This record gives sequence, structure tokens and C-alpha cells, in this order.
Amino acid sequence: MVDLSVQLSGVELKNPIIPASGTFGYGREFAELYDLNILGSFSWKGTTREARIGNPLPRIAETPSGMLNAVGLQNPGIDAVIRDEVPNIAKLFDGPIIANIGGFSVEEYAENCAKLNDIEQVKILEINISCPNVHAGGKNFGCDPSAAAEVTRAVKAVTKKPVFMKLTPNVSDIAEIALACAEAGADGICLINTLLGMRIDLRTRRPVLANRTGGLSGPAVFPVALRMVYDVFEKVKLPIIGCGGVASAEDAVEMMLAGAAAVEVGAANLKNPYACRDIIAELPAVCAKYGISDIKDIIGKAH
Repeated sequence: MVDLSVQLSGVELKNPIIPASGTFGYGREFAELYDLNILGSFSWKGTTREARIGNPLPRIAETPSGMLNAVGLQNPGIDAVIRDEVPNIAKLFDGPIIANIGGFSVEEYAENCAKLNDIEQVKILEINISCPNVHAGGKNFGCDPSAAAEVTRAVKAVTKKPVFMKLTPNVSDIAEIALACAEAGADGICLINTLLGMRIDLRTRRPVLANRTGGLSGPAVFPVALRMVYDVFEKVKLPIIGCGGVASAEDAVEMMLAGAAAVEVGAANLKNPYACRDIIAELPAVCAKYGISDIKDIIGKAH
């Protein structure tokens, strides 16, 4: 019998598979397809202070081995999520929830996280610092070590829940950003978010996305994500949630060997809504194939 249980900063997960933020909503649609209680956890849709309708259409485009998205953090706002979605999640899933939180100022991140202090089922805060800092000319918080550290400190000051900083890969040295977050008090790191990309329509000779650029995800980014998880594991002694192109149980094992303590599955959910269910079902056989009796034992073993 393979032990699939893992731990993230003291939070117990029955297995390491977590649907990634932005690909699973707040669980409603997927609960119609399978029992969410098979999941280790799930990361809810990126949530901001105010409701957002997102970017203009078109905002999704297929690419070879992946997709581009420029959804623009469409969400109902933190108060509506607490009022409407949190009670519904409790009916659908009895495990620990990861709350993905966005913000356009340091104050907004802190305010959103403080509002979740009394939400018992939310066990981990996943802070998306790929958001543009409106007070710094629009440069993303996650592109600058000092800005990333400032958000980390602000969030840690208002919560006792574990704080995992979700990092953008669109930087020259992601390990430097991770280290800044760690030194500012982060409890863990989540990486990677999407890579910046674009496509051009040959007929119109214009960008396919109305936003011009979007985030590239899917199998195409897996080798990049794997390398970045490996680099951050070398630099920072914190638990890592690895994500980016994971589409199979083998991918999950590979990501854990690179240093991930748990694995998020993103774009694969949009191609196959049963992706997480299938990966969890396949994990015991894959572990057995490679002589793994306790999946925790392989974390970082490629180093």
C-alpha cells in the first residue's frame, strides 16, 4: 500500500494533488462530475477585494501543447466569496482549502487575507504576486524582490494561517524572489504562474487576444516549471507547491523529485475535467512501478 499523504506547513493532505487556481473555480462545476473529497486540496479562483469582470474577449487561445489566457482575475470579490462560496464549498469538500488571493496594492492583499482569519476550512493562503502594483507603475509585485517581500510581511502581519507566495516565472532569477519571500516570513512557495506569451492571427494580422499578451500554461511549460522548482528548492528551505504543465501521475512524481511537497494541476483540468481524479487514481501504480512506498520520501530526491 502506497502512502500518498503529504504535509504543507503542518496542514495534512491525503495526497499531493491540488487543482490549481483559475482552473477549478470554487469547486461547483467539478463537483457535478466527481467527488471532490478524493483531492488533497484545491486552490480556489484568484480573489480580489472588488468584483472584477475581467479582460475583454477574446481572452483564451490554444497553442501547441498548451493555451494562452488573459482572463484578468474575473471573480465576485472577497466578501461575496465568503458569503456565497465558502458555505457551498463546505458542502462539496471536507478537506483543507487553499485560498488564492490577488491584490493591486499591499493594503489590498492584507485586507483580503485578514477577512479569511475566521474561515476555518481555509488552511493555507496562496498569495498571487503576479498582480500589477498600481502604486508602482504597474510592475508586478513578483518581479521585484523588495516588493515581493513587502507583500509577504503585510500578509503575515494579519494572519496566523500558513502563507505560500505564488511566484511569476517572468523574472531573471526566480530563486532570488523566493528567498526574499522566505526572509520576509513566508511559510511556503508556490511556483510557477504562467509564462507571458502571445499569438497573431494571420488573417487579421492582429494579436489573437484582445489583451495582446496572455499567460502560457500546459505541457509546454512543464520543463521550465520543473527547473524553477529545482532551483528554488536549492535556495529556500520551505515547502514548495509545484505547478506548471502537470498532466499525469508521472509528471507529479517528477515535480516532487525536483523539490515539490505537493503538486497543482492547472490547464489539464480545462482539457480533461477528470484530470485530477485520474492522476490520483494512477499515482499508486506509478509509485509502485518506481519502488516508492511513501511519496513523502521522494521530495527533492533529484538533488
